[in-house]
Amino acid sequence: MLKLIGAAVILFSCSMVGWQMGRYYAFRPLDIRTMIISLQMLETEIVYGATPLHRAMAKIGERMRSGIGRMFLTASELLTQEDEPQSTSESWRQAIEKNWSQTAMRKSEKDILLTLGMVLGNSDRDDQQKHLRLAITHLQGLEEEARSDKERYEKMYKSLGFLGGLLVVILML
Repeated sequence: MLKLIGAAVILFSCSMVGWQMGRYYAFRPLDIRTMIISLQMLETEIVYGATPLHRAMAKIGERMRSGIGRMFLTASELLTQEDEPQSTSESWRQAIEKNWSQTAMRKSEKDILLTLGMVLGNSDRDDQQKHLRLAITHLQGLEEEARSDKERYEKMYKSLGFLGGLLVVILML
């Protein structure tokens, strides 16, 4: 009876590891899509609404989910610090570094966002709009790649977790 309970625990544990690894591939396209929408909203606020950058980031941060929303809120808070105000690029970089672990995005998306941060708030509206659209275009390409990775690897990791657990159980018995 004890072997059966142990086998069930091992099988369950290995299956959950596979599900966790598969979740990463499932959430990456969603996070990229959320970031694209956030950047489109930022473009609208900057270009058409003429909203100050810190206020635009705060609005977007309140509307978006989890790590991406927190990224915008953190950047807004860093921009409005009274004791030690920071540049826009430094605030954006720190916000990304602080909240990146809460997203399923990779280094390639991070590099695009860090590059975007270098021009945010440092140029006129038209130039910022061009850079935002360029970042959105790059992210859309990465979103397609993430979707194909999801189709390819999500099921594989879920199955591998279960089958790996089954292998361990068989070897133990």
